[in-house]
Amino acid sequence: MPRDCCNNGPDAPARRECCAGVCAPTLAALGVLLLALLNGCVTRQPAPPAPRAAPAASLYPARRLGQPYEVVPARSQLVVLAYRAGPLAAMGHDHVIACHCLSGTIDLPQDPLRASFDVRIAVKQLTVDDPRLRAAEHSADFPPDVPQSARRGTRKHMLGPALLDAARFADISLRSRGLRPAPDGKPGDILARVAVRVLGGWHVVTVPMHYAIRTGEIVATGSFPLKQTAIGLTPYGAFGGALRVKDDMQIRIRLVAQRRGG
Repeated sequence: MPRDCCNNGPDAPARRECCAGVCAPTLAALGVLLLALLNGCVTRQPAPPAPRAAPAASLYPARRLGQPYEVVPARSQLVVLAYRAGPLAAMGHDHVIACHCLSGTIDLPQDPLRASFDVRIAVKQLTVDDPRLRAAEHSADFPPDVPQSARRGTRKHMLGPALLDAARFADISLRSRGLRPAPDGKPGDILARVAVRVLGGWHVVTVPMHYAIRTGEIVATGSFPLKQTAIGLTPYGAFGGALRVKDDMQIRIRLVAQRRGG
């Protein structure tokens, strides 16, 4: 179609008819595409250099010592805060991703620094932007009134093949590779070296945690930043990165485990 399809001229009526028949539907289609991209929040950005994979030893649990404790899913929780970025960030929203979907075992020997854990996250149980959890953040970054259609679209993208690929990889695994006291920390503050298995690949990160040992129970908590690329994920973006999700996430985790048979 010539560029002056909709201009005035001697044959303007015919041209306007052409405009009504072709140009308007084309603009409408572009509008629908724009809304679909915004509701889904993201499309894949070019992948950054892959982070270094974990050594082969991370494929196997650390040697188990001591008394086993079973993680209690209903009392344990994972919360991930993901943030928007880019010149068009105002057109998206920040996300609260969460679940009570943690299971597995913590093995506790006499020396807590020799403890080990093997924990799984069931990715299909992850929720996105639950209004109650957003309100619980008490932050203007997380207003509770996110449209349900946007929540569904974001969760569909998150579990789809472009990100977590839940159909092929049902779990994210967390395995201990060593614990040490946190420098200048309080009693119970540690640095945990964790092998994380995402999309079939292993990556090792070090995160701060705090633990408390009670009668028949262990409670371990942590709040820390984590980059998506550090665990092999590719942040999403639309419009050449003008609207995107930041690489940096904020993680909060609470593990409650009860002594097996106790």
